[in-house]
Amino acid sequence: MNSALKWKLIAGFVLVFLAGGATGVFVSAATAHRFLFGPHRHGYAAKAMKNRLQWQLRLTDEQMAKISPIIEKTGAKLEEIRGDTGRRVRDTIAESHREIAPLLTPEQQQRLKQMEERHRRWFQHHRRGHFTPAAPETSPE
Repeated sequence: MNSALKWKLIAGFVLVFLAGGATGVFVSAATAHRFLFGPHRHGYAAKAMKNRLQWQLRLTDEQMAKISPIIEKTGAKLEEIRGDTGRRVRDTIAESHREIAPLLTPEQQQRLKQMEERHRRWFQHHRRGHFTPAAPETSPE
């Protein structure tokens, strides 16, 4: 095997390796983003807790029946906390935009409105109607 062919093979293997790594990073990032920021169906937290506890503790069906009401109550509380936190984050960002808007030029204020509208559409699309955020009140004056 001549050295030119050897270097071409090495370069090919390196490119395939890099392409696989890039694909892995992309898929991992997309999956993590969906898990962290995507919509969670009602009861998701409770179901995840039940599955994890049953698997890790090797609970019997009788034990699962006894702890299910506790897990359901905890899951409902966690969903409420998640919703409250999301609302607080959106309110905080909307408040900052209201404070920033008077310091911007009219063109920048328009861009800020466009950013907010894109975010609102993205959020509504990804939540599939589960929750519609309140529109931030950005004043161009």
